[in-house]
Amino acid sequence: MAEKFYRPTRMCISCREKFAQEELVRIKCMDAELSLFNGFGRSFYFCKICLSDEKKITKALMRQCKSNKKDELMNKLKEIVTNE
Repeated sequence: MAEKFYRPTRMCISCREKFAQEELVRIKCMDAELSLFNGFGRSFYFCKICLSDEKKITKALMRQCKSNKKDELMNKLKEIVTNE
């Protein structure tokens, strides 16, 4: 009998859709500073579709980081995604 391969699924915080974990970008926000997840602290996920639509992720990002510095958060997110 063949074993089933389990792929963990996670939810994009912007569109609330579930995807396989490897299809998402994992980010954390600590002290209103965004960074790629480094194994420490809490994190959240964005799907690639939402990352291409700035308007769609702004609200979710501000809510997750508990910050109203929209431009600063978006600039840092763009920097993280392009360096990934």
